[in-house]
Amino acid sequence: MKDLYAVLAPFYDSFNGELDYGSWADFLEENFRRYYDGKVASVLDLGCGTGRMTLELAKRGYDMTGIDSSPQMLSVARDAAEKAGLDRQILFLQQDMCEFELYGTVEAIVCCLDTVNHVTDRAALSRCFHWVHNYLVPGGLFLFDVNSPYKFREVYGDRAYLLEAENVFCAWQNLYRPRSGICDFYLSLFSRGEDGRYDRTDVYRRERLYTLAALRRLLRENRMELLAVTSGYGDFPPAPESERYYLTARAIKEENI
Repeated sequence: MKDLYAVLAPFYDSFNGELDYGSWADFLEENFRRYYDGKVASVLDLGCGTGRMTLELAKRGYDMTGIDSSPQMLSVARDAAEKAGLDRQILFLQQDMCEFELYGTVEAIVCCLDTVNHVTDRAALSRCFHWVHNYLVPGGLFLFDVNSPYKFREVYGDRAYLLEAENVFCAWQNLYRPRSGICDFYLSLFSRGEDGRYDRTDVYRRERLYTLAALRRLLRENRMELLAVTSGYGDFPPAPESERYYLTARAIKEENI
């Protein structure tokens, strides 16, 4: 099977068209103001995908870097940045989010759309958090979101879905293993060609459930403290049926002490 994002890149934003990136960016900025003692000027979008959040923050004046491992997703992101006249304001890098390198430090790192759940190896996620800490200034912020236990259990589960957008639809079958916290996704993508016929491509992906306790422990091991957890773009505490958690952490370095 082919890699999910190599195939999905041209259609990714169509399937996620309902996402309100403006409100999400408002929420990120509110956390910048609330938890960072200074001005956030430079931001890394880790696992930036097609760059929707990268561009949204760049429009607001931030010096942006976007990192993703998929050249296809980055190609879409670069095209979007060029069309928006933001290509000189954004540096896109093709790197593994668990082994990335920057040219300097940043005040904030964001990681959106459950990208953390796609790192299914705990040791690899710890390495990711290590590099996040490494490239944050003292007191810098790490803001990310994860899918909740409720979503893994009740929304993913062993269910099947059909997603549809213009000239493409996707048949999606899940297989969730509660004991391991692993959910496998088997997708068949049907895209319409210029001749009107549909081509089928089968792709595979998996995610891992991380509890809040496990994330807090991983952050602490990599010298970051968890400051806040919400279930929405505001002060909404996690609830039993929350599908997503939004976490804000701070880098602790010698300069903070």
